[in-house]
Amino acid sequence: MLFREKHIKKIMRAEKTMTRRTHKRTFKVGGVYGIRSWYLERPKHYVKITSRFRQRLGDMTFEDVRKEGYETFEDFKRAWIEINGEWGPDQLVWVYEFEVTDSR
Repeated sequence: MLFREKHIKKIMRAEKTMTRRTHKRTFKVGGVYGIRSWYLERPKHYVKITSRFRQRLGDMTFEDVRKEGYETFEDFKRAWIEINGEWGPDQLVWVYEFEVTDSR
């Protein structure tokens, strides 16, 4: 799973335990995936997917924002636009909750 370096740091501090993705490829609940900041990098850390569901971006709660590693909805929205180019409250995304694990 690709993450920005700042997000990997938040994951390792347990400040980020959730991510939203727009892609069609899905990660399996119970699956363990390496996290890295670019494709050719070898993963240094691993996460285990504990939950997966679909949600509209506009249906996010404050708790979701915190699990994404942000203090405010506006901070999350700004980061989403930076990464994905646009914000659409009706856009359906995959939501993954995860925990850091040592096992592969």
